[in-house]
Amino acid sequence: MIRIATQNDTRVLAELAIQMWSNHTVSELDADFAEIVLNKDAVCFIKYVDDIPIGFAQCQLRHDYVEGTHSSPVGFLEGIFVVPEYQHKGYAKELLHECELWAKEKGCTEFASDCELDNTYSFNFHMAMGFEEANRVICFRKELG
Repeated sequence: MIRIATQNDTRVLAELAIQMWSNHTVSELDADFAEIVLNKDAVCFIKYVDDIPIGFAQCQLRHDYVEGTHSSPVGFLEGIFVVPEYQHKGYAKELLHECELWAKEKGCTEFASDCELDNTYSFNFHMAMGFEEANRVICFRKELG
């Protein structure tokens, strides 16, 4: 079963998300998801197997320019995760499909995503799901002193 997350699900989302975004804390992610689930331009889906939450997807509408797209708004996959022991069973594909349907209902004609250059697992997932590579970019920064 897949369902849209509510305020009651933010801790579940955070506990799943920390496994992917480990540079945060569960408390930080919980607070972030508390805002996201109330945002009309965003949605989180949770996948359950036998009443156990095993994955989630977060997407939102982006009204600013999204690399490689030609319309606005664009549905954007912000994150998708399935617990390792449940991977390779089609659950991420199901979650992505829900995100795409949601974006279509919001009037989007395009859907986009991104991943780090060295994240071959994510890259391979996106390619297998029918995404096409739009661009590669390396971002730079430096301290001003």
